[in-house]
Amino acid sequence: MTDPDLSDTFGEIAPRFGLSRPAGRCFGAIWRAAQAPCAEDLVDQLGLSRSNISVALKELREAGLIQSARTPGSRKEFFVAPADPWELARLVLAERARRVIGPARDQLAALESRSNDPRAAALCEVLDAVAGHMGALSRLEAPALASEIDPARGPAEPVARPSTAKKKKKKSSKHPKPYREP
Repeated sequence: MTDPDLSDTFGEIAPRFGLSRPAGRCFGAIWRAAQAPCAEDLVDQLGLSRSNISVALKELREAGLIQSARTPGSRKEFFVAPADPWELARLVLAERARRVIGPARDQLAALESRSNDPRAAALCEVLDAVAGHMGALSRLEAPALASEIDPARGPAEPVARPSTAKKKKKKSSKHPKPYREP
């Protein structure tokens, strides 16, 4: 079905992204599967218990990394993951901002209010900026995210971005400027 080394590698990497090892192994198996696996397929393939698979699938769903799908006439749930690695990066950014940056900022804000420590307030401001940047990146479409992170990829599809600068008014002219050959 899939390469067992890939599932094991994802299992090793997963804790670095805030996921359990079984969730990483399940994700690796789902991501590379030719056909969407069901929970029983994952139990057979990975050698994990049904309860481990169930908890891992719940974790992956909550992180937004997988979705379940049903086939007509079947009661089984099958699991799919986005194939585009940049889409995965976008999902991971959003999840890390939600699970790590937000709670850290809240703890620092509570410390600052209790102690009036200006260092905590300054760090809160930094985390607010980081969270804002991660949020903006996680709202981009995958091609735009790829272009933003790796400019060598070239311009992505045009994506509307909110502007923080004031727009300049165009001067209206009754006579258009003549076209000049470059």
